[in-house]
Amino acid sequence: MARPVTLFTGQWADLTLETLCQKASAWGYDGIELPCWGDHFNVQQALKEPGYCEGRKALLDKYGLKCWAISNHLAGQAVCDLIDERHKSILPEHVWGDGKPEGVRQRAAQEMMDTARAAAKLGVTVVNGFTGSSIWHLLYSFPPVPDAMIDRGYQDLADRWNPILDVFQKEGVRFALEVHPTEIAFDLYSAERALKALGGRKEFGFNYDPSHLLWQMVDPVEFIRAFPDRIYHVHVKDAARTLNGRSGILGSHLNFGDPRRGWDFRSPGRGQVDFDAIARALNAIGYAGPLSIEWEDPGMDREYGAAEACAFTKKTMGFTTPAGLFDAAFAEASKR
Repeated sequence: MARPVTLFTGQWADLTLETLCQKASAWGYDGIELPCWGDHFNVQQALKEPGYCEGRKALLDKYGLKCWAISNHLAGQAVCDLIDERHKSILPEHVWGDGKPEGVRQRAAQEMMDTARAAAKLGVTVVNGFTGSSIWHLLYSFPPVPDAMIDRGYQDLADRWNPILDVFQKEGVRFALEVHPTEIAFDLYSAERALKALGGRKEFGFNYDPSHLLWQMVDPVEFIRAFPDRIYHVHVKDAARTLNGRSGILGSHLNFGDPRRGWDFRSPGRGQVDFDAIARALNAIGYAGPLSIEWEDPGMDREYGAAEACAFTKKTMGFTTPAGLFDAAFAEASKR
């Protein structure tokens, strides 16, 4: 059976969920990956309002759509981050509170625990998101960074996320970290270290997104091969390096869409990610979950792009592992 193709609507939260469902259904999507912001999915309403989750499912069903995962990147980001004024714009008011950093981190952790409970109530078993990182600012080792400072960052991950993951375990839900710059795991080796810091517990795995690996010059296929049992969800997103001798991969403090940047996101199939190779690698590890398009392209109309991305993904990544090798027919014929 082909993997379902879904649309992550985190970048569409300016539209109501019903409007998005109408559009996604018309574009050919099989489902929606619900973000925990906008009016798409509210964690506290899911826990406190009778019938809320049933209403979300009924709305999806009205348009022939399903939900396999929800995402709470924004609250997750604040769990381990060094909190500053940027976080106020992305967090619910009850998480931001008075803005005092440690209180924000603790309330964000509680929100992630509640997200696991809400996911179970909705009937999904994967929550995608971020962890934040207390050591991202130490990426370039100058002034020289003692190993102990990095060690403390991974210990901070364990101290803050193990209690959260205890709730995920209790609810039968898994957390899938999107390996991403600004997170405790942003490439292959930092992902290995994050797993080790958490004792390899099964509640913690990855939301695989090749776009964030490609611009760092990490082979996206090698990441799948390194973590065959930890790919809990997949984002389909493209990127392109546009290095021209003047630009660099760190982005030069230029925002997305600026032509001077050394890399940027692209609509699936219009960048440099080899989605055929990724589909084959996912087949090899037996991944049967959704292919969720996270549509980001600063140079393209998003509705045109979302419709094209759905068709591209179904065509390019829709094939599954064959029941037998292509030359098996010869052996069968020789027996006759």
